[in-house]
Amino acid sequence: MEKPALQKIKDALARATTIGIVVGQNPSLDQMAGALSLFLSLKQVNKKAVIASPTNPIVEISSLVGIDKVQTKLGGDAGDLVVSFPYVEGEIEKVSYTLESGFLNIIVKAGENGLNFNEKDVRYVRGSGSIDLLFVIGTPHLSELGDLVNGDQLKNLQIVNIDNNAENQGFGDIVVVSQRASSVSEQVGDIILDLGFAIDKDVAQNLLDGIMSGTQNFQDPRTSALAFEVAGIMMQKGAVRAQEQQAPAPRFVPSQQEFKPSQSGQSFTPIQPPVQRQDPVIQRIQDDLLTQQDTSEKQADDDQAPVDWLSPKVYKGSSNV
Repeated sequence: MEKPALQKIKDALARATTIGIVVGQNPSLDQMAGALSLFLSLKQVNKKAVIASPTNPIVEISSLVGIDKVQTKLGGDAGDLVVSFPYVEGEIEKVSYTLESGFLNIIVKAGENGLNFNEKDVRYVRGSGSIDLLFVIGTPHLSELGDLVNGDQLKNLQIVNIDNNAENQGFGDIVVVSQRASSVSEQVGDIILDLGFAIDKDVAQNLLDGIMSGTQNFQDPRTSALAFEVAGIMMQKGAVRAQEQQAPAPRFVPSQQEFKPSQSGQSFTPIQPPVQRQDPVIQRIQDDLLTQQDTSEKQADDDQAPVDWLSPKVYKGSSNV
């Protein structure tokens, strides 16, 4: 990673109180893996961080470590709790609160016409007002963040834009966008390594899975040298490549005649194929049929008349008569 951008990220992290990490709508496995890896790494160095996406995670990325920490609102531990309910002019006389047994009770006193809403209409939302540094991962346009942040909030946030998409608009205060990168996860992994953060097995596995997904198991012609380098380091940290289904080994079918070297090693001795043993019952039936066939042929030969049976006969009398 280029030193000027790296130094800016270091300075921003040092000043930040609470850090937000966001991805766009329907993030890929590569994008979410990079975001989660950064989130877990910041947690390990005791940084207050929250991660969010405008859409719920799909099944494809559900195996990533920390996926249960992803919210659909940029709030959580970082934001304020906002209690909202419908309001009609004149129906609320005043709002007050009391403290009882460790609970804060918010009291909405109804006006003369009463309240036009009930408990199911009350909403509870965690705000994001306290976030002062925002990492946007793999998102070419800010509009893809949906309702995670609005225009007024963006004005007060320092934004780090990390992406490898050629269509990225280059927004943000610190732009780390490179088309040479073959995956977002390799970019995030490079940043984490340059920041000197310790990488545990969970972070390593997320990054390896993201790189493999982004590079199509390293088969994409665009796969960069950085992808191989970061993947190798993650495997040293304990990450494991997904087991590929192995084709069954071909069955060995012996030929009718095989050869093996003789004791001298100069000639070959043929090995006769194994003799197949016949079932005794079947063998006996075959023998009986052959015997009957031989008997019938012999009887036919005995019954056949001699060749000279029908030829003329000449009687020769005795010379003494």
